[in-house]
Amino acid sequence: MPTFPAPDGTLLAYRTIGDGEPVLCVPGGPTDSAYLGDLGGLAAHRRLILLDLRGTGGSAKPEDTSSYRCDRLVDDVEALRAHLGLTRPDLLAHSGGANIAAQYAARHPEHTGRLALITPGPAAVGITVTGETRRALARLRKDEPWFPSAYAALEAITEGTGGDWDAVAPFFSGRWDEAARRHQAGSRPANQEAVAVFGSEGAFTPQATRTALAAHAGPVLLLAGEFDMNTPPSAVAEYAALFPAATHALQPGAGHYPWLDDPGAFVATTAAFLA
Repeated sequence: MPTFPAPDGTLLAYRTIGDGEPVLCVPGGPTDSAYLGDLGGLAAHRRLILLDLRGTGGSAKPEDTSSYRCDRLVDDVEALRAHLGLTRPDLLAHSGGANIAAQYAARHPEHTGRLALITPGPAAVGITVTGETRRALARLRKDEPWFPSAYAALEAITEGTGGDWDAVAPFFSGRWDEAARRHQAGSRPANQEAVAVFGSEGAFTPQATRTALAAHAGPVLLLAGEFDMNTPPSAVAEYAALFPAATHALQPGAGHYPWLDDPGAFVATTAAFLA
């Protein structure tokens, strides 16, 4: 994998898939970009440049572990843009990576082209999701064979009496089949220190970020999955309203990984936006 130096000297890795105009892709987790694959075939339309976040995948672990903090990862995205010699690239981010991308767009609007936030984590803009919202969304899946045990685990997590996240994994997929099980297992973050530091104190300045995004002039897509437990559709709609003119799309039947649940629908929506 090709590498480039971050501002602090940490060597970061990225991979490139496809041809055409580049799109910088920021994974969630925080983890490496492998779980994104080719984003359901989006690489047939655009050249995907997928960053491994520091301390994950092919990217080195930093000497200063406080640099795992979300706001500091913005500098890594900017370093990748500069390394590639891109002036105003399009940016796509998934889940927790949207917290990086939103802060990047707030801090570097002159270097942000089209901004696609896929089932985005909303912490950077101060949007919270209540336990009752998640439970109500979960109950839409009550006819699924795995529902009783998964819902019991969700209630325990919501009430603070349990922490079996593996048991609630089906709620993050629109279709809990063998492919979804393999993907879920392969997308777990391996660097738990990076996970712990990512959202630590100082990582987010919601009001400043919201103010900057309210003036964001570029095209923005916020795509929600109908059944996404991580960022329910109502939270994504609230997020979209922060921008002056964002496109808010809902993918029916999808969970947190819409390119896996229905690649055709995901690529149709995302490629059209990026075209």
